[in-house]
Amino acid sequence: MTHWSEYVRFVTAIFVIVDPVGAVPIFLGLTREQPAAVRNRTARTVGLTVAAVLVLSVIGGEWVLRLFGIDVPCFQVGGGVLLLLIAVSMFHALPGRLKHTPEEAREAEGREAVGVVPLGTPLLAGPGAISTAIIYAHRAANWLDVAFLVSACLFVAGCGWIALRLANPIGRILGQTGINILTRLMGLILAAVAVKFIADGIGHLLPGLTGVPAPT
Repeated sequence: MTHWSEYVRFVTAIFVIVDPVGAVPIFLGLTREQPAAVRNRTARTVGLTVAAVLVLSVIGGEWVLRLFGIDVPCFQVGGGVLLLLIAVSMFHALPGRLKHTPEEAREAEGREAVGVVPLGTPLLAGPGAISTAIIYAHRAANWLDVAFLVSACLFVAGCGWIALRLANPIGRILGQTGINILTRLMGLILAAVAVKFIADGIGHLLPGLTGVPAPT
């Protein structure tokens, strides 16, 4: 995987899926009763949760697949379908039930500690982000690739922390319309990533369709 184009694809995919800016309205809604200091601590908790979930997915995700006997090409197809569903919800400027359900939102309204659940996971570091991290970790050829993937996860988690820390000014500058437009653009990019995952997975599962050699 040691190729800059693959690195760029991973950073783009994981950033789009996490979508820190798109989470700003939900963050503001769930923390509207919190003082500024508590809201800042919540944003930090979200960033740490996202970092932990994504890094663990990179390091141990493939081991979990082997534990359950799941082939990576099958996981690519399933993960691609999942990302496509998330992309469709982003086209409608909605977080989607795959990332954040109404039941979770209602439960979170009654809690002060919302940084881990539902904000950190599954809203930001949800099934789509975890799937992407595992798929790219499988492509890692050496420790340099793994180090880059971990660094990219930490970078995206840091972006999430900054976006939520600056949620109030971001909300004022972009407004709901601006955030919706940005979310739709990210959904378009995510749809392309999803199709690539599905095509790669099918190419390895059914090599006769594309001429891709079957995995050994």
